[in-house]
Amino acid sequence: MTQQKKSYLLPIIMMFALFAMISFVTGLPAPFGVIVQSEFGATNLQATLGFAANFIAYFFMGIPSGILLQKIGYKKTALIAIAVGFVGVGVQALSSQWGFAIYVTGAFISGFSMCMLNTVVNPMLNTLGGGGKKGNQLIQTGGSLNSLSATIVPILVGYLMGANVDERTIAKALPALYIAMGIFAIAFLVLFFMAIPEPSLSKPKIEKGPYSPMSFRHFKLGALAIFVYVGIEIGIPHFANLFMTAQNAEGGLAIDPAVAGSVVGTYWFLMLIGRLIGASVGAKYSSKAMLVTASALGLILIGIAFITPISSVVNMPVFKSGASLSFGLAEVPVSIMCMALCGLCTSIMWGAIFNLAVEGLGKYTETASGLFMVMVCGGGLLPLLQGGVADGIGYMASFVVIAVCLAYLLYYALVGCKNVNTDIPTE
Repeated sequence: MTQQKKSYLLPIIMMFALFAMISFVTGLPAPFGVIVQSEFGATNLQATLGFAANFIAYFFMGIPSGILLQKIGYKKTALIAIAVGFVGVGVQALSSQWGFAIYVTGAFISGFSMCMLNTVVNPMLNTLGGGGKKGNQLIQTGGSLNSLSATIVPILVGYLMGANVDERTIAKALPALYIAMGIFAIAFLVLFFMAIPEPSLSKPKIEKGPYSPMSFRHFKLGALAIFVYVGIEIGIPHFANLFMTAQNAEGGLAIDPAVAGSVVGTYWFLMLIGRLIGASVGAKYSSKAMLVTASALGLILIGIAFITPISSVVNMPVFKSGASLSFGLAEVPVSIMCMALCGLCTSIMWGAIFNLAVEGLGKYTETASGLFMVMVCGGGLLPLLQGGVADGIGYMASFVVIAVCLAYLLYYALVGCKNVNTDIPTE
């Protein structure tokens, strides 16, 4: 047993590194949105196209990623993903000379890479951990590094940009892109010479027949849960930020954008803390227990946000993610603080949902992982729904969408995650 653990240590470390790179590259459109507004005169809508292109790529590449995993295995799929990521970030770097359209194209190409990497690292870590609680612990640990990397991106780009808004250009941010390309290059070389387990290649190939991952009720409901989860994760900080920064006449709180940014930064920082906690207790508590707790707590926090008057304020400790790491106090409504605290809840949801949804799928796991990636597009679609509600009846009311989504996740954790199709052969 000890020897087996040692043989898996290097593959686990590599999967952790790739997990971190997913959020590093996916997080680039956030600070780059400000840059393209400054350099190319992009509108607010155009500034979000980097994120949109990244998420749309998941819709197109999710199922092909699962097929690749089944046919050529984890290692080759990861190598292709790393190479595509290198190209995608490289194309974004070229936008400093060739313009805004090239930047969006690079973000789209990067999205293909991130989709493939996600398809690899989640089932691989689950497999290396032997599934169950240990598999959940490894995914939560990888998620912690994912959050840490997401925290680093705005800090690094903010440091490179400096305080002068007019001087924020992609050319000044090139070191961040070069770092990403360098890490991709090193990861490719290390993984190329590394031996990793290939459970998909050791299993019988899935031939056309009456069954697929969609034959399992708990997987179908879990795929919807991932769609809902990503919408929650993106929707809470995005609309909290819009709510805080909009003027009173527009239904907003007219809070200083710097303070609002600190609150949003705290949300992401709490996701990091939550994932570290999840990683530490993942071997003791089941994915079901963790998802029940997180979704129920999220519902309570959103409920408090609804019933607490906006006039009730509190001095909230905030994480400031600018050119340096620091903490401070910000006076915000209690409702806003509750929204930020939801970061603790969303932190462990991805790993828990993934583990519950693929439990008992056997040879269908790799294909299921690809289908999961398609559902990440919820991060682009659900916020559109929430935005429509916000435009119609107000920012605070738009969090009804979040409450309904959290209620569904609680249902999935309590009832929907049970495998009722155990009669389907999976070996």
